[in-house]
Amino acid sequence: MGLAEEIRDIGKQAKQAALQLSGVSGAQRQKALLKMKDKLAEVKDDLMTANASDVAQARDAGLDAPMLKRLTITDKVFNYMLSRLEKVAALDDPVGKILEGHTQPTGLVVQKVSVPIGVVSLIYESRPNVTTDAACVCLKSGNAVILRGGSESLATNMVLAKAMRDALRESGLPIDAVQLIEHKGHESVNELLKLEEYVDVIIPRGGKSLIKRIAQGTNIPVIKHYEGLCHLYLANEAPVDWARDVAINSKCQSIEVCNALETLLVDSSLLESSFGPNSRKRTSNGAPVTSDDQSIVLQVCKAFAEKGVEIRGCPRLQEFIQKHNDNHQGSIQIVPAAEEDWTTEYLAPILSVKVVDGLEEAVRHINQYGSGHTDGIITQNLDQANRFVNAVDSASVLVNASTRLSGGGDYGMGAVVGISTDKLHARGPVGPAELTTYKWVAYGKGHLRG
Repeated sequence: MGLAEEIRDIGKQAKQAALQLSGVSGAQRQKALLKMKDKLAEVKDDLMTANASDVAQARDAGLDAPMLKRLTITDKVFNYMLSRLEKVAALDDPVGKILEGHTQPTGLVVQKVSVPIGVVSLIYESRPNVTTDAACVCLKSGNAVILRGGSESLATNMVLAKAMRDALRESGLPIDAVQLIEHKGHESVNELLKLEEYVDVIIPRGGKSLIKRIAQGTNIPVIKHYEGLCHLYLANEAPVDWARDVAINSKCQSIEVCNALETLLVDSSLLESSFGPNSRKRTSNGAPVTSDDQSIVLQVCKAFAEKGVEIRGCPRLQEFIQKHNDNHQGSIQIVPAAEEDWTTEYLAPILSVKVVDGLEEAVRHINQYGSGHTDGIITQNLDQANRFVNAVDSASVLVNASTRLSGGGDYGMGAVVGISTDKLHARGPVGPAELTTYKWVAYGKGHLRG
């Protein structure tokens, strides 16, 4: 059997499995998800061995450090994978919900009911936890899934896929509801992109070039997950402690992920270097800042320097920091920012920082340079926060909270297959509910069209 025929058979089997799943209850799908968790626990030793082999080969092949970190399954990552299966299983069933409904004057009952999309295909790189997240999110929403992970994680994904298919078999569900394409190279992806007869939506996760290639190479609808060029705006009424702590957490908690901070915008009023008795600069509990020589900007820059983060600043920031260094024998290092820094997702210990004159300029910068992923504001002014929320064109907008919180787990969604930067069909974290569509159902009693 040739590769094209093999991939086509996978599509046929997925379509058949999706049709079978349409008659499966939410309780049955929940039971299968919990069985998947048990099966993964049983094969942990085999999984760790396979993953160690994948990591060693990827390291020898020159895979960079952030990608190696994504590829590696530690005990913490493994427990995370199990917990996501359990949390998704516990979610309300997103299928069969009456989204809206009414009764016509004629007595015809009309309802809009949630249903699975059908067959979902995930094309992704490195992270093996995507394999389990995708399978559980798709099964929870009644969809079959075709997985095509990166070649660097093939051995790991094969162990994961087998365990989950065994769980489906033992639960009495169609095993082809979860399938893994085991071929390396671009040809298998090219064949998958031709399956518009069987695949209802493709979700690519990876670099921008991969996503563009997928979107341009298929007639199948694509939910795109472009880069996370995330911003945080420290407004003129930002408390010192929130500004510092949220900015540091947004960038440094995990630098190689899509919702990590990449550009910090600071209000020009925060460049004040003196906090006298009449200063408005305070902590979140209302206490005045007592330092005589540190503005919020200095505190934040020093905190990033202590974390080993390279700051690439605009001319106004450079001038401000240079004056501080001259006056206090300080040594905060600022690299001049170039135009491309405002459009770069670093996924590294590098942060671009720009001084802006007010909320409107901050919003203009975000809407011009951002990727529509996640952006936030730090302020104690509710009106200011609401203006920012309404004006920023992003899938997730956070007020006084780390950008790292924009995801499935922290939003109470259990697990997601990614964070969509599209506006149709899904936007933001894509969980079980986002992988449903709907149908219209009408109940009559011999009703006729007059």
